[in-house]
Amino acid sequence: MRAALSLAARGLGNTWPNPAVGCVIVRDGEVVGRGWTAPGGRPHAETEALRRAGHAARGATAFVTLEPCCHWGRTPPCTDALIAAGVARVVVALRDPDPRVDGRGLQLLRDAGIKVQAGVLRDEAARLSAGFLKRVSAGLPLVTLKLASTLDGRIATRTGESRWITGPEARRAVHALRARHDAVLVGSGTVLADDPDLSARLPGAAPLPTVRVVADSRLRTPPGAKLLDNPAPAWIATRAGHPAAALEALRGRGAEIIEVPALDSGLDPAALLRALAVRGITRVFAEGGAGLAAALLRAGLVDRLAWFHAPAVMGADGRPAAEALPLDLLSEMPKFRRVSAIALGPDLLSEFEAA
Repeated sequence: MRAALSLAARGLGNTWPNPAVGCVIVRDGEVVGRGWTAPGGRPHAETEALRRAGHAARGATAFVTLEPCCHWGRTPPCTDALIAAGVARVVVALRDPDPRVDGRGLQLLRDAGIKVQAGVLRDEAARLSAGFLKRVSAGLPLVTLKLASTLDGRIATRTGESRWITGPEARRAVHALRARHDAVLVGSGTVLADDPDLSARLPGAAPLPTVRVVADSRLRTPPGAKLLDNPAPAWIATRAGHPAAALEALRGRGAEIIEVPALDSGLDPAALLRALAVRGITRVFAEGGAGLAAALLRAGLVDRLAWFHAPAVMGADGRPAAEALPLDLLSEMPKFRRVSAIALGPDLLSEFEAA
């Protein structure tokens, strides 16, 4: 099952709206087939592993990280494929909460005479599939907030200079994190200040078509923005009521406009995330800036935190990583627990989960 989970992780960031699943088929102590969900969600991990196993799948055991699907979509049910291949046993890490499955897949396998064992490495599988599980259960994607700052939490000087606070090793890690998420989210201020491309660019690898999302209540994103030069999807989330000409200028550059309810301080962050979930997004990498970070933290919508610290101090006149929340009591602070700390050249990446 650990091997299957490792295979499933290969699909993170490019299988949405489907979950990233891994499958290993074993017969007589030998691995005869392996598979993981392909980009775009098809083929599924089970059918790919069965294809590689061929006739060796008959009488074998299939280890799958998520309950096999039992409904027709663009592909036939994986339960049918496992039954037709003649596997003798299926070991599953996690039950699929999708109401079209939710135990029915396991029951169909049992009804076909296949031995079924569920719950193996359930917690590890749930962490890996957290984005898919949250979209199904809560209608929201998993949100990882990324911050890159000095030791005292500053992201730019008082004049706005911010490139580069962290070093090249940390910046490569940011691209790796982008690649493991379905969408990158920034505020319009970041677009205006930095004109970022927001693609996942890794040495030796082709750029992944990560969805770029701009939270832009005032529709300030210029049609000439660099992120619109990239063929990967670009979505502009904004409030209703903008002039048609301004909207068409962005649509003409390939942007999709998503209308989201607004609050006094900007877009409703929960409504924005729900709109992304409806479109199939399961994992969001929120990169900034300080206003977006504060909005997500205020609303309690940050599931994970990736904080890159450079070994430097800027002082109180530097721009903070998050705008005012504001808080009166210590008990009101958003709290997290650290799960890892990784040295990246001179910098440190600390990863946290919501407490």
